[in-house]
Amino acid sequence: MAKLSVMDLAFFLTETDASPKHVGGLLMFRKPAKAPANYVEQVVEEYAGNVDEIRAPFNQIIQFSAFSAPRWKCDLDFDISNHIFFHTIEGADFRESLYELIGDLHSSRMDRARPMWEMHVIQGIDDQRFAIYTKLHHAYADGVTMSSWLVNSLSKSARTQAVTPIWSVLPQKRLQNTADSISIMKMLTQLGGRSSDYVKALTGLTKLSAQLALETLNLTKNAVAVPFKANSSTPLTGQVSAGRQIATAAVDMERVHRLRKLTRSTLNHIALTCIDGALHRYLQDCGTDINEPITIQMPVNLRQSGDDSLGNKIGIVLVELASKTTDPYERLREIGFTLRNVRYQIDGVPPASVMAYTVLLGGVSLIGEALKLGDVLPPLGNTLVSNVPGPAKALYLKGAKLEEMYPISALTPSNHLNITLYSYDGRLQFGLVATTAMPNLEVLGNYIHDAFDDLEEAVFPSTLAKTKK
Repeated sequence: MAKLSVMDLAFFLTETDASPKHVGGLLMFRKPAKAPANYVEQVVEEYAGNVDEIRAPFNQIIQFSAFSAPRWKCDLDFDISNHIFFHTIEGADFRESLYELIGDLHSSRMDRARPMWEMHVIQGIDDQRFAIYTKLHHAYADGVTMSSWLVNSLSKSARTQAVTPIWSVLPQKRLQNTADSISIMKMLTQLGGRSSDYVKALTGLTKLSAQLALETLNLTKNAVAVPFKANSSTPLTGQVSAGRQIATAAVDMERVHRLRKLTRSTLNHIALTCIDGALHRYLQDCGTDINEPITIQMPVNLRQSGDDSLGNKIGIVLVELASKTTDPYERLREIGFTLRNVRYQIDGVPPASVMAYTVLLGGVSLIGEALKLGDVLPPLGNTLVSNVPGPAKALYLKGAKLEEMYPISALTPSNHLNITLYSYDGRLQFGLVATTAMPNLEVLGNYIHDAFDDLEEAVFPSTLAKTKK
Protein backbone atom coordinates (compact mmCIF):
# COMPACT_ATOMS: atom_id res chain seq x y z
CA MET A 1 0.00 0.00 0.00
CA ALA A 2 1.35 3.44 -0.92
CA LYS A 3 1.82 6.19 1.62
CA LEU A 4 0.24 9.60 1.26
CA SER A 5 2.41 12.60 0.49
CA VAL A 6 2.48 15.57 2.87
CA MET A 7 0.30 17.62 0.53
CA ASP A 8 -2.19 14.82 -0.15
CA LEU A 9 -2.65 14.21 3.56
CA ALA A 10 -3.08 17.93 4.24
CA PHE A 11 -6.07 18.09 1.88
CA PHE A 12 -7.64 15.23 3.81
CA LEU A 13 -6.95 16.37 7.37
CA THR A 14 -7.94 20.02 6.87
CA GLU A 15 -11.30 19.31 5.26
CA THR A 16 -14.39 20.64 7.04
CA ASP A 17 -18.09 20.85 6.23
CA ALA A 18 -17.58 24.53 5.35
CA SER A 19 -14.46 23.83 3.29
CA PRO A 20 -14.59 20.49 1.44
CA LYS A 21 -11.38 19.66 -0.41
CA HIS A 22 -12.45 18.16 -3.69
CA VAL A 23 -11.90 19.30 -7.27
CA GLY A 24 -14.52 18.96 -9.96
CA GLY A 25 -15.07 19.14 -13.68
CA LEU A 26 -18.22 20.17 -15.53
CA LEU A 27 -18.56 18.68 -19.02
CA MET A 28 -21.44 19.84 -21.24
CA PHE A 29 -22.29 17.59 -24.20
CA ARG A 30 -24.56 17.82 -27.24
CA LYS A 31 -26.17 14.55 -28.28
CA PRO A 32 -25.55 13.22 -31.79
CA ALA A 33 -28.33 13.41 -34.36
CA LYS A 34 -31.03 10.75 -34.02
CA ALA A 35 -29.83 9.67 -30.58
CA PRO A 36 -32.25 7.14 -29.01
CA ALA A 37 -34.32 8.09 -25.98
CA ASN A 38 -32.09 6.09 -23.63
CA TYR A 39 -28.86 7.35 -25.21
CA VAL A 40 -27.45 9.01 -22.08
CA GLU A 41 -28.15 6.00 -19.87
CA GLN A 42 -26.42 3.77 -22.43
CA VAL A 43 -23.36 5.99 -22.57
CA VAL A 44 -23.02 6.17 -18.80
CA GLU A 45 -23.33 2.40 -18.45
CA GLU A 46 -20.46 1.96 -20.92
CA TYR A 47 -18.48 4.80 -19.34
CA ALA A 48 -18.70 3.05 -15.97
CA GLY A 49 -17.12 -0.01 -17.57
CA ASN A 50 -16.37 -3.28 -15.83
CA VAL A 51 -16.01 -2.46 -12.15
CA ASP A 52 -13.87 -5.57 -11.68
CA GLU A 53 -11.16 -3.74 -13.64
CA ILE A 54 -11.34 -0.47 -11.71
CA ARG A 55 -7.91 0.95 -10.82
CA ALA A 56 -6.40 3.21 -8.21
CA PRO A 57 -7.29 5.73 -7.01
CA PHE A 58 -10.95 5.10 -7.85
CA ASN A 59 -11.08 2.01 -5.64
CA GLN A 60 -9.00 3.34 -2.74
CA ILE A 61 -9.66 4.72 0.71
CA ILE A 62 -7.27 6.02 3.34
CA GLN A 63 -6.18 3.70 6.14
CA PHE A 64 -4.95 5.26 9.38
CA SER A 65 -2.76 3.35 11.82
CA ALA A 66 -1.30 4.13 15.22
CA PHE A 67 2.00 2.56 14.20
CA SER A 68 2.60 3.86 10.68
CA ALA A 69 1.89 6.77 8.35
CA PRO A 70 -1.52 6.91 6.62
CA ARG A 71 -1.69 4.73 3.51
CA TRP A 72 -3.97 4.04 0.58
CA LYS A 73 -5.77 0.70 0.58
CA CYS A 74 -8.32 -0.95 -1.70
CA ASP A 75 -11.98 -0.81 -0.74
CA LEU A 76 -13.05 -4.44 -0.67
CA ASP A 77 -16.74 -3.45 -0.59
CA PHE A 78 -16.61 -1.16 -3.63
CA ASP A 79 -20.04 -0.54 -5.16
CA ILE A 80 -20.35 1.58 -8.31
CA SER A 81 -23.90 2.63 -7.36
CA ASN A 82 -22.41 4.70 -4.54
CA HIS A 83 -20.58 6.85 -7.08
CA ILE A 84 -22.79 7.44 -10.13
CA PHE A 85 -25.96 9.52 -9.81
CA PHE A 86 -28.63 10.79 -12.23
CA HIS A 87 -30.41 14.15 -12.01
CA THR A 88 -33.18 15.85 -13.96
CA ILE A 89 -33.16 19.64 -13.79
CA GLU A 90 -36.19 21.87 -14.21
CA GLY A 91 -36.68 25.53 -14.98
CA ALA A 92 -36.63 27.91 -17.92
CA ASP A 93 -32.89 27.95 -18.67
CA PHE A 94 -30.60 24.91 -18.98
CA ARG A 95 -27.40 26.71 -17.98
CA GLU A 96 -28.88 28.59 -15.03
CA SER A 97 -30.50 25.46 -13.55
CA LEU A 98 -27.37 23.40 -14.24
CA TYR A 99 -25.11 25.88 -12.43
CA GLU A 100 -27.45 26.00 -9.45
CA LEU A 101 -27.37 22.20 -9.14
CA ILE A 102 -23.57 22.03 -9.55
CA GLY A 103 -23.17 24.62 -6.82
CA ASP A 104 -25.22 22.46 -4.46
CA LEU A 105 -23.35 19.28 -5.41
CA HIS A 106 -19.97 20.97 -5.00
CA SER A 107 -20.89 22.17 -1.49
CA SER A 108 -21.02 18.81 0.27
CA ARG A 109 -18.24 16.58 1.53
CA MET A 110 -17.94 13.00 0.35
CA ASP A 111 -18.20 9.91 2.53
CA ARG A 112 -14.73 8.91 3.73
CA ALA A 113 -15.79 5.31 4.28
CA ARG A 114 -15.75 4.73 0.51
CA PRO A 115 -13.55 5.99 -2.37
CA MET A 116 -14.07 9.74 -2.55
CA TRP A 117 -15.28 10.40 -6.07
CA GLU A 118 -18.68 10.94 -7.66
CA MET A 119 -20.05 11.26 -11.17
CA HIS A 120 -23.34 13.13 -11.61
CA VAL A 121 -25.21 12.84 -14.91
CA ILE A 122 -27.61 15.72 -15.54
CA GLN A 123 -30.46 15.97 -18.04
CA GLY A 124 -33.58 18.09 -18.45
CA ILE A 125 -34.91 21.33 -19.99
CA ASP A 126 -32.85 20.96 -23.21
CA ASP A 127 -33.38 17.48 -24.71
CA GLN A 128 -30.36 17.94 -27.01
CA ARG A 129 -27.85 18.50 -24.23
CA PHE A 130 -26.67 16.72 -21.11
CA ALA A 131 -23.90 17.33 -18.62
CA ILE A 132 -21.55 15.28 -16.48
CA TYR A 133 -20.18 16.73 -13.27
CA THR A 134 -17.34 14.74 -11.73
CA LYS A 135 -15.77 15.46 -8.37
CA LEU A 136 -12.72 13.83 -6.87
CA HIS A 137 -11.07 14.45 -3.53
CA HIS A 138 -7.95 16.60 -3.84
CA ALA A 139 -5.98 13.99 -1.87
CA TYR A 140 -6.22 11.71 -4.92
CA ALA A 141 -4.99 14.13 -7.58
CA ASP A 142 -4.48 17.74 -8.57
CA GLY A 143 -6.59 19.52 -11.17
CA VAL A 144 -4.10 19.01 -14.01
CA THR A 145 -4.05 15.26 -13.42
CA MET A 146 -7.82 15.01 -13.16
CA SER A 147 -8.20 16.97 -16.41
CA SER A 148 -5.82 14.62 -18.23
CA TRP A 149 -7.83 11.59 -17.05
CA LEU A 150 -11.08 13.07 -18.34
CA VAL A 151 -9.55 14.14 -21.65
CA ASN A 152 -7.90 10.77 -22.28
CA SER A 153 -11.16 8.95 -21.63
CA LEU A 154 -12.86 10.81 -24.50
CA SER A 155 -12.35 10.29 -28.23
CA LYS A 156 -11.14 12.65 -30.94
CA SER A 157 -13.72 11.63 -33.53
CA ALA A 158 -17.50 11.84 -33.58
CA ARG A 159 -17.54 8.49 -35.40
CA THR A 160 -15.92 6.59 -32.53
CA GLN A 161 -18.59 4.55 -30.80
CA ALA A 162 -16.34 2.79 -28.29
CA VAL A 163 -16.49 4.32 -24.81
CA THR A 164 -13.40 4.31 -22.59
CA PRO A 165 -13.97 4.15 -18.81
CA ILE A 166 -12.02 6.89 -17.10
CA TRP A 167 -9.97 4.51 -14.95
CA SER A 168 -8.82 2.44 -17.93
CA VAL A 169 -6.58 5.33 -19.04
CA LEU A 170 -4.69 5.37 -15.73
CA PRO A 171 -1.25 3.81 -15.31
CA GLN A 172 -1.26 0.23 -14.04
CA LYS A 173 1.18 0.97 -11.25
CA ARG A 174 -0.08 1.67 -7.78
CA LEU A 175 -0.40 5.15 -6.39
CA GLN A 176 3.12 6.56 -6.11
CA ASN A 177 4.44 9.87 -4.86
CA THR A 178 7.98 11.15 -4.70
CA ALA A 179 7.13 12.84 -1.41
CA ASP A 180 5.68 10.20 0.89
CA SER A 181 6.51 11.28 4.41
CA ILE A 182 4.84 13.53 6.95
CA SER A 183 8.19 15.20 7.72
CA ILE A 184 9.02 18.22 5.57
CA MET A 185 12.73 17.51 5.93
CA LYS A 186 12.20 13.91 4.83
CA MET A 187 10.02 15.19 2.01
CA LEU A 188 12.94 17.32 0.84
CA THR A 189 15.18 14.29 1.06
CA GLN A 190 12.80 12.13 -0.94
CA LEU A 191 12.22 14.81 -3.55
CA GLY A 192 15.89 15.59 -3.79
CA GLY A 193 16.98 11.97 -4.03
CA ARG A 194 20.78 12.06 -3.62
CA SER A 195 22.36 13.95 -0.73
CA SER A 196 23.65 16.61 -3.12
CA ASP A 197 20.10 17.15 -4.40
CA TYR A 198 18.88 17.40 -0.82
CA VAL A 199 21.41 20.17 -0.17
CA LYS A 200 20.21 21.96 -3.32
CA ALA A 201 16.59 21.69 -2.18
CA LEU A 202 17.37 23.04 1.27
CA THR A 203 19.45 25.85 -0.25
CA GLY A 204 16.54 26.71 -2.55
CA LEU A 205 14.16 26.96 0.39
CA THR A 206 16.63 29.24 2.16
CA LYS A 207 16.85 31.38 -0.98
CA LEU A 208 13.08 31.76 -1.17
CA SER A 209 12.98 32.75 2.50
CA ALA A 210 15.75 35.32 1.98
CA GLN A 211 13.88 36.86 -0.95
CA LEU A 212 10.81 37.32 1.23
CA ALA A 213 12.89 38.85 4.01
CA LEU A 214 14.50 41.38 1.66
CA GLU A 215 11.13 42.38 0.20
CA THR A 216 9.56 42.68 3.67
CA LEU A 217 12.40 44.97 4.79
CA ASN A 218 11.93 47.10 1.61
CA LEU A 219 15.47 46.26 0.47
CA THR A 220 14.00 45.11 -2.85
CA LYS A 221 10.98 46.47 -4.72
CA ASN A 222 8.39 44.20 -6.32
CA ALA A 223 10.90 41.37 -6.65
CA VAL A 224 8.54 38.89 -4.96
CA ALA A 225 5.07 39.08 -3.44
CA VAL A 226 5.02 39.01 0.35
CA PRO A 227 2.49 36.59 1.90
CA PHE A 228 -0.23 37.66 4.33
CA LYS A 229 -0.22 41.30 3.18
CA ALA A 230 -3.35 41.10 1.03
CA ASN A 231 -6.19 43.47 1.84
CA SER A 232 -8.81 41.60 3.87
CA SER A 233 -11.63 44.15 3.70
CA THR A 234 -13.31 42.85 0.53
CA PRO A 235 -15.85 40.08 -0.26
CA LEU A 236 -12.97 38.05 -1.72
CA THR A 237 -11.55 37.05 1.65
CA GLY A 238 -12.57 35.90 5.11
CA GLN A 239 -13.36 32.67 6.94
CA VAL A 240 -14.54 30.18 4.33
CA SER A 241 -18.23 29.48 4.84
CA ALA A 242 -20.47 26.62 3.72
CA GLY A 243 -22.29 26.65 0.39
CA ARG A 244 -20.92 27.06 -3.13
CA GLN A 245 -21.99 28.86 -6.28
CA ILE A 246 -20.43 28.75 -9.73
CA ALA A 247 -20.22 30.98 -12.78
CA THR A 248 -18.34 30.78 -16.06
CA ALA A 249 -16.88 32.93 -18.80
CA ALA A 250 -15.34 32.08 -22.17
CA VAL A 251 -13.38 33.99 -24.81
CA ASP A 252 -12.50 32.97 -28.36
CA MET A 253 -8.87 31.84 -28.41
CA GLU A 254 -8.27 33.72 -31.67
CA ARG A 255 -8.82 36.96 -29.75
CA VAL A 256 -6.34 35.85 -27.12
CA HIS A 257 -3.70 34.86 -29.69
CA ARG A 258 -4.12 38.16 -31.53
CA LEU A 259 -3.53 40.10 -28.33
CA ARG A 260 -0.55 37.90 -27.50
CA LYS A 261 1.12 38.54 -30.85
CA LEU A 262 0.50 42.27 -30.85
CA THR A 263 1.76 42.76 -27.30
CA ARG A 264 4.40 39.99 -27.24
CA SER A 265 2.71 38.51 -24.20
CA THR A 266 1.78 35.03 -23.00
CA LEU A 267 -1.69 33.63 -22.48
CA ASN A 268 -1.24 34.06 -18.71
CA HIS A 269 -0.36 37.74 -19.18
CA ILE A 270 -3.54 38.37 -21.18
CA ALA A 271 -5.81 36.31 -18.93
CA LEU A 272 -4.53 37.77 -15.65
CA THR A 273 -4.81 41.30 -17.04
CA CYS A 274 -8.49 40.74 -17.78
CA ILE A 275 -9.12 38.99 -14.45
CA ASP A 276 -7.44 41.89 -12.64
CA GLY A 277 -9.58 44.46 -14.44
CA ALA A 278 -12.74 42.41 -13.81
CA LEU A 279 -11.96 42.00 -10.10
CA HIS A 280 -11.42 45.74 -9.60
CA ARG A 281 -14.69 46.54 -11.38
CA TYR A 282 -16.48 43.91 -9.28
CA LEU A 283 -15.03 45.35 -6.07
CA GLN A 284 -16.12 48.83 -7.13
CA ASP A 285 -19.69 47.52 -7.48
CA CYS A 286 -19.40 46.13 -3.95
CA GLY A 287 -18.02 49.43 -2.64
CA THR A 288 -14.80 47.73 -1.52
CA ASP A 289 -12.24 48.47 -4.26
CA ILE A 290 -8.63 48.63 -3.06
CA ASN A 291 -5.80 50.92 -4.11
CA GLU A 292 -2.98 48.39 -3.70
CA PRO A 293 -2.44 45.55 -6.21
CA ILE A 294 -4.59 42.44 -5.89
CA THR A 295 -2.47 39.46 -4.79
CA ILE A 296 -3.29 36.04 -6.18
CA GLN A 297 -2.09 32.57 -5.32
CA MET A 298 -1.03 30.75 -8.48
CA PRO A 299 -0.39 26.98 -8.61
CA VAL A 300 2.62 25.79 -10.63
CA ASN A 301 3.01 22.25 -11.95
CA LEU A 302 6.13 20.60 -10.48
CA ARG A 303 5.90 17.37 -12.47
CA GLN A 304 8.77 16.46 -14.72
CA SER A 305 8.06 15.43 -18.30
CA GLY A 306 6.72 11.88 -18.43
CA ASP A 307 5.72 11.77 -14.76
CA ASP A 308 2.31 10.06 -14.70
CA SER A 309 2.25 9.11 -11.01
CA LEU A 310 -0.83 9.91 -8.98
CA GLY A 311 -1.25 12.38 -6.15
CA ASN A 312 -0.41 16.08 -5.98
CA LYS A 313 2.81 17.62 -7.28
CA ILE A 314 2.10 21.31 -7.29
CA GLY A 315 3.51 24.41 -5.69
CA ILE A 316 1.85 27.73 -4.92
CA VAL A 317 3.49 31.07 -5.68
CA LEU A 318 2.17 34.54 -4.89
CA VAL A 319 1.71 37.08 -7.68
CA GLU A 320 0.97 40.77 -7.23
CA LEU A 321 -1.12 41.95 -10.15
CA ALA A 322 -1.13 45.55 -11.36
CA SER A 323 -1.36 48.80 -9.47
CA LYS A 324 -4.80 50.35 -9.67
CA THR A 325 -5.26 51.85 -13.12
CA THR A 326 -7.93 52.52 -15.73
CA ASP A 327 -5.51 51.75 -18.59
CA PRO A 328 -5.71 48.04 -19.58
CA TYR A 329 -2.49 48.26 -21.62
CA GLU A 330 -0.59 49.64 -18.63
CA ARG A 331 -2.06 46.85 -16.51
CA LEU A 332 -0.85 44.27 -19.06
CA ARG A 333 2.72 45.60 -19.05
CA GLU A 334 2.94 45.65 -15.26
CA ILE A 335 1.57 42.11 -14.93
CA GLY A 336 4.01 40.93 -17.59
CA PHE A 337 6.89 42.38 -15.57
CA THR A 338 5.61 40.73 -12.38
CA LEU A 339 5.21 37.31 -14.00
CA ARG A 340 8.75 37.46 -15.34
CA ASN A 341 9.97 38.00 -11.78
CA VAL A 342 7.90 35.03 -10.61
CA ARG A 343 9.38 32.88 -13.38
CA TYR A 344 12.90 33.82 -12.30
CA GLN A 345 11.98 33.01 -8.71
CA ILE A 346 10.65 29.53 -9.54
CA ASP A 347 13.32 28.61 -12.08
CA GLY A 348 16.03 29.58 -9.62
CA VAL A 349 15.23 26.82 -7.11
CA PRO A 350 14.54 23.05 -7.29
CA PRO A 351 10.89 21.85 -7.39
CA ALA A 352 11.37 20.29 -3.94
CA SER A 353 12.02 23.75 -2.50
CA VAL A 354 8.84 25.15 -4.03
CA MET A 355 6.77 22.27 -2.64
CA ALA A 356 8.25 22.67 0.85
CA TYR A 357 7.67 26.43 0.65
CA THR A 358 4.04 25.74 -0.32
CA VAL A 359 3.54 23.33 2.58
CA LEU A 360 4.97 25.81 5.08
CA LEU A 361 2.90 28.80 3.94
CA GLY A 362 -0.19 26.67 3.42
CA GLY A 363 0.20 25.23 6.89
CA VAL A 364 0.04 28.68 8.45
CA SER A 365 -3.13 29.46 6.48
CA LEU A 366 -4.72 26.16 7.41
CA ILE A 367 -4.06 26.70 11.11
CA GLY A 368 -5.78 30.07 10.90
CA GLU A 369 -8.76 28.50 9.16
CA ALA A 370 -8.94 25.64 11.67
CA LEU A 371 -8.99 28.17 14.53
CA LYS A 372 -11.73 30.12 12.70
CA LEU A 373 -9.55 33.23 12.46
CA GLY A 374 -10.17 33.78 8.74
CA ASP A 375 -12.06 37.02 9.44
CA VAL A 376 -9.30 38.31 11.74
CA LEU A 377 -5.94 37.31 10.28
CA PRO A 378 -4.76 38.66 6.89
CA PRO A 379 -5.14 36.14 4.04
CA LEU A 380 -2.22 34.62 2.16
CA GLY A 381 -3.63 36.29 -0.98
CA ASN A 382 -6.88 37.81 -2.24
CA THR A 383 -7.82 34.81 -4.37
CA LEU A 384 -6.40 31.84 -6.25
CA VAL A 385 -6.08 31.75 -10.05
CA SER A 386 -4.82 28.66 -11.88
CA ASN A 387 -4.38 27.68 -15.51
CA VAL A 388 -5.04 24.09 -16.59
CA PRO A 389 -4.12 23.35 -20.22
CA GLY A 390 -6.69 21.48 -22.27
CA PRO A 391 -6.97 19.95 -25.76
CA ALA A 392 -7.02 22.21 -28.80
CA LYS A 393 -9.51 20.05 -30.74
CA ALA A 394 -13.04 18.93 -29.93
CA LEU A 395 -13.64 15.69 -28.02
CA TYR A 396 -16.56 13.25 -28.12
CA LEU A 397 -18.29 10.66 -25.97
CA LYS A 398 -19.94 8.03 -28.19
CA GLY A 399 -20.70 10.66 -30.80
CA ALA A 400 -21.80 13.36 -28.32
CA LYS A 401 -19.70 16.48 -28.78
CA LEU A 402 -18.11 17.97 -25.68
CA GLU A 403 -19.05 21.62 -26.20
CA GLU A 404 -17.77 23.11 -22.94
CA MET A 405 -15.54 21.94 -20.10
CA TYR A 406 -14.97 23.91 -16.90
CA PRO A 407 -12.83 23.14 -13.86
CA ILE A 408 -14.69 23.56 -10.56
CA SER A 409 -11.99 23.75 -7.92
CA ALA A 410 -11.66 23.89 -4.13
CA LEU A 411 -11.34 27.06 -2.06
CA THR A 412 -8.15 27.86 -0.16
CA PRO A 413 -8.14 29.13 3.45
CA SER A 414 -9.52 32.67 3.88
CA ASN A 415 -10.48 32.90 0.18
CA HIS A 416 -14.09 33.07 -0.96
CA LEU A 417 -13.23 32.76 -4.67
CA ASN A 418 -11.27 30.46 -6.98
CA ILE A 419 -10.81 31.09 -10.71
CA THR A 420 -9.48 28.35 -12.98
CA LEU A 421 -8.62 28.86 -16.65
CA TYR A 422 -9.08 26.02 -19.11
CA SER A 423 -8.32 26.10 -22.83
CA TYR A 424 -10.45 23.84 -25.01
CA ASP A 425 -11.39 23.66 -28.68
CA GLY A 426 -10.53 27.24 -29.58
CA ARG A 427 -11.88 28.85 -26.41
CA LEU A 428 -10.30 30.08 -23.23
CA GLN A 429 -12.78 29.17 -20.49
CA PHE A 430 -13.01 30.40 -16.92
CA GLY A 431 -14.52 28.34 -14.12
CA LEU A 432 -15.46 30.48 -11.11
CA VAL A 433 -16.39 28.89 -7.79
CA ALA A 434 -17.17 30.91 -4.67
CA THR A 435 -18.92 30.71 -1.35
CA THR A 436 -22.55 31.73 -1.39
CA ALA A 437 -21.48 34.70 0.74
CA MET A 438 -19.99 36.41 -2.35
CA PRO A 439 -22.63 38.62 -3.97
CA ASN A 440 -23.44 38.54 -7.70
CA LEU A 441 -20.79 36.07 -8.82
CA GLU A 442 -22.27 35.89 -12.32
CA VAL A 443 -21.52 39.62 -12.71
CA LEU A 444 -17.81 38.91 -12.24
CA GLY A 445 -17.99 36.48 -15.16
CA ASN A 446 -19.55 39.20 -17.31
CA TYR A 447 -16.82 41.62 -16.29
CA ILE A 448 -14.16 39.21 -17.54
CA HIS A 449 -15.76 39.48 -20.99
CA ASP A 450 -15.85 43.27 -20.69
CA ALA A 451 -12.19 43.37 -19.67
CA PHE A 452 -11.20 41.54 -22.86
CA ASP A 453 -13.12 44.13 -24.89
CA ASP A 454 -11.38 46.95 -23.02
CA LEU A 455 -7.93 45.42 -23.57
CA GLU A 456 -8.54 45.02 -27.30
CA GLU A 457 -9.68 48.62 -27.58
CA ALA A 458 -6.56 49.77 -25.71
CA VAL A 459 -4.09 47.61 -27.66
CA PHE A 460 -5.23 47.78 -31.25
CA PRO A 461 -5.28 51.59 -31.68
CA SER A 462 -1.80 51.90 -30.13
CA THR A 463 -0.53 49.15 -32.42
CA LEU A 464 -1.96 50.84 -35.49
CA ALA A 465 -0.43 54.14 -34.48
CA LYS A 466 3.01 52.52 -34.15
CA THR A 467 2.59 50.85 -37.54
CA LYS A 468 2.01 54.21 -39.24
CA LYS A 469 5.18 55.75 -37.80
